[in-house]
Amino acid sequence: MPFDTNYDKEEPTRAEVDAWAGAAVLEFGATWCGYCQGAQSIIASALAEFPEVKHLKVGDGKGKPLGRSYTVKLWPTLVFLKDGREVARVVRPDQADEIRKGLLAITG
Repeated sequence: MPFDTNYDKEEPTRAEVDAWAGAAVLEFGATWCGYCQGAQSIIASALAEFPEVKHLKVGDGKGKPLGRSYTVKLWPTLVFLKDGREVARVVRPDQADEIRKGLLAITG
């Protein structure tokens, strides 16, 4: 699945995410967030090694229900899901290896 580059779209509901089959990564953040911008190359690099993993950027902020349901507090936050259940999480990654560990947890 291609790398999602757009935070600014309608987010799925928690019930929809919980029903997903297979491996997926929710990336919570915002287009204007400097930490999010700085992490994009390592996120893209790690995800490129796992093309079968669904990747969805979710624009987060006050009043956004999906981010609140995952208690997201800092951006970017990557939530690694296997069949709709959280298996791992990385907050403000600065190394691709952190992300690879999460990806291995949902694909291995």
